[in-house]
Amino acid sequence: MSVRTEAIRAPVAAVTADASLAWRRAALWGLLGAKVVSSWGVQWDIQWHTLIGRDSFWIAPHLMTYAGVVVMVGLSFGVLAATTLSPSWRGGDVVRVLGLTGTRGFHLAAWGIALTVLAAPIDDLWHRLFGLDVTLWSPPHLLGLLGAAINTLGCFRIAREVYPATSRAAFAAVVVTGALLYIGLHFALQPSFRIAYLNGGVFFHFYAMLASLMLPVALVATAHLSGVRWTPALVLVGAVALGLVGMQIARVGFDLLQPVSVIEPEIAKDPTSPIAVAYLVARKNGTPPGATASLTQLLGLLPIAAMIVVDPRRRPVAATVAYALVLFALMAVRLAFLPAFRPLVPGTGATLVALGLTLVAGVAGGWVAGRIAAALGPAPRSATS
Repeated sequence: MSVRTEAIRAPVAAVTADASLAWRRAALWGLLGAKVVSSWGVQWDIQWHTLIGRDSFWIAPHLMTYAGVVVMVGLSFGVLAATTLSPSWRGGDVVRVLGLTGTRGFHLAAWGIALTVLAAPIDDLWHRLFGLDVTLWSPPHLLGLLGAAINTLGCFRIAREVYPATSRAAFAAVVVTGALLYIGLHFALQPSFRIAYLNGGVFFHFYAMLASLMLPVALVATAHLSGVRWTPALVLVGAVALGLVGMQIARVGFDLLQPVSVIEPEIAKDPTSPIAVAYLVARKNGTPPGATASLTQLLGLLPIAAMIVVDPRRRPVAATVAYALVLFALMAVRLAFLPAFRPLVPGTGATLVALGLTLVAGVAGGWVAGRIAAALGPAPRSATS
């Protein structure tokens, strides 16, 4: 090969690499935008089932949710298809799975959203077999949430693949991804309040236990990958802001569609069903049934402040234990002031047992969160305090 040929090919390769990078960056932000739309759809869907009671795959919240899913499928698998067919677009750190070649981030995003797609027909079959009543912890719903979480973790990885670790764009992408992961994990925790209401005792604090185990994945990963210890606070503020917007979207949707509620007959059929209990608890507390976001969630900044003080970047387990301790106290006080939960406040013995379990969950949650964060990429070298 002549020197002249090499000189011609070098700029061409550089242009191709730049085009590939730009396209993957656009795909990342497209994925995040689609995830926002899907999260609003899920939020509306929860309210729909609680207020309306009718369940069909073709209701508006499902269409909104799966419109976002379709975009995520197209973008994540589209990038894998492009990098498989065009080796010059691959960049570094590529792997091959089921014949598709691409970066680890896009593989995580693609196969995660594939699980969510798989959950849709399983969910439809589940309702055909077991009826129209719904619980968020049904197997198909949990499969869909797991797929969405894996897809979001893929976005964390993609952000580190397409941007310099210390750039503003990388910081913004990591924080937005963290907020979306927090929203998804928080959705998954909602049935814990029903279990607390039905059982009391140690289970009165079930939300604090599960939250200490699960939510640090979003908070610790964001702090680690951004290199900024206070970003968990941005994650919560962003999650609450998106949730409040989602509530307004649901309100406008209900006003436009005016679906006919059949929730009262559904509750009468089975007063112990998850929907019936959620409706009853909301009415006792004077809150809108199915509501998933409110400004009171900003009180969550108190346990996050404890996490920040300890520093989740360097001490994820200790930071999560601090988070768990303050969260336990916060939720104990909040639930004690709610009319539905006030008669269920447990005694000292059950409270101490629940506190111990919450701290154990904090240790496990911090360890898992730290391992996941490290697997997603190294912390930026110029991490700030």
